[in-house]
Amino acid sequence: METSKKVTVATTVQAPVAKVWEYWTEPTHIKKWNSASEDWHTPIAENDLRVGGKFHSRMEAKDGSFGFDFGGTYDEVKLHEAIAYTLGDGRQVTITFKGQDNVTEVIESFDAETENPIELQQQGWQAILDNFKKYAEQTSI
Repeated sequence: METSKKVTVATTVQAPVAKVWEYWTEPTHIKKWNSASEDWHTPIAENDLRVGGKFHSRMEAKDGSFGFDFGGTYDEVKLHEAIAYTLGDGRQVTITFKGQDNVTEVIESFDAETENPIELQQQGWQAILDNFKKYAEQTSI
């Protein structure tokens, strides 16, 4: 596999790191925020959050016109600090959580795939991260 470019997206969530971590990792929450726009949703989310554990989600257009599976295996899990995983196609992803008081910075870096322009990938991942921020800030535990 050729060396791919790393792409990074980030956001600052006005919530404590424990809440941000829970909302990021729990399937009931993942189903509610894991989409880039209002016309998409995630009807399936499964997560075995441990080193060697697997995760799987299904993103679909709400009109049923298109959908895809997203999944991989966890390489690192540090509670409230970091998650790293390898996608099914071999690409690497790392997520860092930096919490201080009631603010948490979430930084996500991933290997770009080769089918779509990097800018489009960055926009898509950032849109999902922005949707996560909105959900985490507006939803009570």
